[in-house]
Amino acid sequence: HQWHASNDIARYEEKDQGQTFDVTEIPAELGAAAEEAREELVETVASEDDALLEKYLEGEEITEAELLEGIRRATLKNRFVPVLCGTALKNQGVQPLLDAVIDFLPAPTDVPPIEGIVPRKDRKEARESKDDAPFAALAFKIARDPNVAKIVYCRIYSGTLKRGEVLYNVTKDTKERATRILQMHANKRETCDEAHAGDIVALVGLKNTTTGDTLTTDSQPILLESMVFPEPVISVAIEPRSERDKDALEETLDFMMEEDPTFTVQIDDETGQRVISGMGELHLEILTDRMLREFQVNARVSKLQVAYRETINQVAEAQGKYIHKIDDEGIYGDVILRLEPLPRGTGFEFADESNELDIPRQYVAAVEQGARNAMSNGVLSGFPMQDIKVVLIGGSYHATDSSDTAFEAAAVIAFENAAQKASPVLLEPIMKIQVIAPNEHIGKVIGDLNSRRAQIHETGAVGTAESIDAYVPLAQMFQYTTELRSLTQGRGLFTMEFSHHDVAPASTRDAVVNRPLF
Repeated sequence: HQWHASNDIARYEEKDQGQTFDVTEIPAELGAAAEEAREELVETVASEDDALLEKYLEGEEITEAELLEGIRRATLKNRFVPVLCGTALKNQGVQPLLDAVIDFLPAPTDVPPIEGIVPRKDRKEARESKDDAPFAALAFKIARDPNVAKIVYCRIYSGTLKRGEVLYNVTKDTKERATRILQMHANKRETCDEAHAGDIVALVGLKNTTTGDTLTTDSQPILLESMVFPEPVISVAIEPRSERDKDALEETLDFMMEEDPTFTVQIDDETGQRVISGMGELHLEILTDRMLREFQVNARVSKLQVAYRETINQVAEAQGKYIHKIDDEGIYGDVILRLEPLPRGTGFEFADESNELDIPRQYVAAVEQGARNAMSNGVLSGFPMQDIKVVLIGGSYHATDSSDTAFEAAAVIAFENAAQKASPVLLEPIMKIQVIAPNEHIGKVIGDLNSRRAQIHETGAVGTAESIDAYVPLAQMFQYTTELRSLTQGRGLFTMEFSHHDVAPASTRDAVVNRPLF
């Protein structure tokens, strides 16, 4: 039913969570307001379309079909943003939202062809949204299924896929077979024999494919632009409540990592605990809740821990020696490294300025690997280090006792010694936050943000409310949802995303360095 621009209203059934509804005429008491709003809608749409504007000025009636087409054209030009009403809690408003997607948003043929890189040829190639074009699809979601191991949601950009066909995973350089093709309809599904350009389908049988992978045919591969996932910024330690939950917990964590690339699991070297990391407080709350509700895994979770980083503030040099005798067999590695600070966000760089007479070229790669390994365990508090350039400037070797292992170990020692002398500092994750609150509460909100070490970037009006754009240390934002509700009588809301790492103040550094282990 096309009703975005009609004179009807929908009344939803409360009993079935919005699945059924009746379309009726607008009540008489709302008729005048509805007519006024419709007139404003027609005028706005006509102002963006010459043909409709001419009809409107001449007093001709603009049909509902013309109105919908006018909204679509303006939306495709990014002139309009359609807004619909609904309630997620009661599932009301879903049907008109889906209708609006079809009516107003661009079809695959309305946008330019997708571009990708042809492997091993390093050149760009476009794939048009046609059934007879070479097959190309992007896996955008992994989901658990009670009947099969997993299902992979894919968007098909070009070509046709047939059931049982062998696909080439360009990202992983492996072949997979799609044993079944499913067309998903909310809580129902249909098995298909084939899928075409523009379809979104779920594939069964893909064992190694993960979120962001490109699927093509082996004969005509193309690598589509993958999704970029930010680094996790918050962590908790997690352990099974009983021995019988141990295997189930490990299996669940493995699946969740495959499903969600922003979720990671590591083993803490000092405590032996599993540490799960994600994008925020709510993210980890939802994941731990799913473990119990969806996977029936009983787990104990520690306090939230911020994912700090470490770096250096000045240049330093140091030597590292790894020289031992074991059962008349010698181990010899001797390395001199120079560490240099890099601009924030650069990561890791390595350079070799040594003399080949001091360190043969075959050991340089081992020295780099040792430096990389040392970066994962900072000298202040064991957090990963970043934004450091490591330069190999010298050392020595033994004709018979030197090996890759010895030079790798010596590089770790040299790195740690140099990092201690290079004025190491703690980096804390800084979040970009936007708060929207009523004008009468904005003073209290700004005061609270200042107490959290926020840097207010910009403020502005949003209707009758005011918005605040700021940068705040993540460590100061725990339980902010509850605090904001309290400050604004439940009327404030905020969004938050990771922005960058910055040097933590001395008080934060001391508290973190001296913190108890989990």
